[in-house]
Amino acid sequence: MKNRQIFDQVSDMEKQIGELYEQLGDLKGKLSDLLEENHRLAMENHNLRNHLDHSKEDEEETSDNKAEVNKSFPSEGYDNLARLYEEGFHICNLEFGSPRRNEDCIFCLDFLNKTK
Repeated sequence: MKNRQIFDQVSDMEKQIGELYEQLGDLKGKLSDLLEENHRLAMENHNLRNHLDHSKEDEEETSDNKAEVNKSFPSEGYDNLARLYEEGFHICNLEFGSPRRNEDCIFCLDFLNKTK
């Protein structure tokens, strides 16, 4: 009977190790997702900080040039959208303002080509 008990204990340990291995795989997947999201958010944060810095610089330039005539150019909106697209954000009506994740969007590119 002693041999049978030892065999049962080894079988139970093997089952527990299998369950732990499965849990470890799940944790690894969740960690991977969190790291990817963290990287995406860090890139978005970086882009937003750059955008904020450029906006502050633009405000300073416009306050210095108040004596000049204030004209709006027709291409100003297009330039802003093109800049947003280059910074990594969607400008299409489907996902406007969301990060592009370093890939081109055919809808955004089509929109940019129509406005040229």
